[in-house]
Amino acid sequence: MPKGRPREFDTEKALDAALLLFWRHGYEGTSLSALTEAMGINVPSLYAAFGNKEALFKKVLDRYMQRPASYLPNALKEPTARKAVEKLFDGAIEMVLSPNHPDGCLLVQGALASGPMGEPVSQELARRRAGAEAAVRCRFERATADGDLPSHVDPEKLARYIITVLWGMSVQAAGGASRAQLREVARVALLAWPEEQREKGAMRHK
Repeated sequence: MPKGRPREFDTEKALDAALLLFWRHGYEGTSLSALTEAMGINVPSLYAAFGNKEALFKKVLDRYMQRPASYLPNALKEPTARKAVEKLFDGAIEMVLSPNHPDGCLLVQGALASGPMGEPVSQELARRRAGAEAAVRCRFERATADGDLPSHVDPEKLARYIITVLWGMSVQAAGGASRAQLREVARVALLAWPEEQREKGAMRHK
């Protein structure tokens, strides 16, 4: 006899459906009934496969980081810090405006409006955002050590600035900003890139 009854749904597709629903409505705005309908399962099956709603949301966040938000770690592999940031901005713009999912970023939109019941989720989203900022900071620290960024640059402050621009793009996209408008935001943000300061400093010492 078989040891157990096989699941009658595709786990991968069910997670994708939950991802889109949480992305569109946020954590507290997404009900269990809406989740089960979108995922094509009943409540007991949801709990058996994914745990409770909060556990499901964390699995959805993992999927989000591995798929739509994978542009971030990929961008940081670029050979220079500036190229990494340029690719970071390009990837963010493509992601927040993709027709394949709601506009904006799940890490930003997921719990913008949450009450006491959503506090653990808000903390989880904050932890994920902090992780993204830490990854950018580490890339800038390496760039400073390699001489790719001037020694006077504070990697932590620069990372906070770049990440703030990224999250701002998400909010603007959710509010209807166009691709051209977001590209202009990226262009203006890069005007503050510290490379020019390094070049001016080098010229003064000649």
